[in-house]
Amino acid sequence: MNNSRSFWVTGASNGLGLALLQGLLDQGHRVAASGKDAPAFEALGERYGQQFLQVPWQLHDAQQAADACQLIARHWHSLDGVIINAGTSDYLPGDVADSELIEAIVTSNQLAGKHCLTAVMPLLAKGDSPQVMAIFNRYSALQLYAPSQVTAGWNHLPQWVREQRDALKALGISLTVVGPQSLKTPVTPAQAFPEQWTPQSAAQELLRRWPAAEPELVLETLDLSGLWPLPPR
Repeated sequence: MNNSRSFWVTGASNGLGLALLQGLLDQGHRVAASGKDAPAFEALGERYGQQFLQVPWQLHDAQQAADACQLIARHWHSLDGVIINAGTSDYLPGDVADSELIEAIVTSNQLAGKHCLTAVMPLLAKGDSPQVMAIFNRYSALQLYAPSQVTAGWNHLPQWVREQRDALKALGISLTVVGPQSLKTPVTPAQAFPEQWTPQSAAQELLRRWPAAEPELVLETLDLSGLWPLPPR
């Protein structure tokens, strides 16, 4: 990615999302970022100026996702890339019980992912070689409700994203789905072993792989909370 382009990174308040945001800015791109209470955003705004754009972060609300896209459209008119960090804890309510934490991560990211992708497609359709990268962790890639049911878009966000591939392709938009290896429907015959990824090393590798626009990438980590920090309990 040598030429300056326009990106949107969601779930960018910390961990992997923040590292991806910083990596893209360091490469000279214009980056819009959604993130909850991110102290780093103020410093990034001072350092990168108009190269950095902070947009609404409560993307599990369809109106906020639409507002974020409208703000990006006013500034840049189009987008070349969107990174949907669908493992973030940004959307969790402050009073979520420990027993409900995992389901809340799954359901809130499911809403945010669907709202974001639906709202951003017109902007991407105007972009240069546009691409979506949707990133899941072991929690957000879980299937809702009875795991014995058939995996489908309504109960499994990674599957829903994959089901959008044809519609995206018709608009000239590539899709890369990043996540842990599924035991039900593995995306590669190769065995994937968890690695000691840091936010920076994982972001560097994902951005390195971006130009290839591979349909599927496997990301297994030994330190889930390092890439996707949970809120203080």
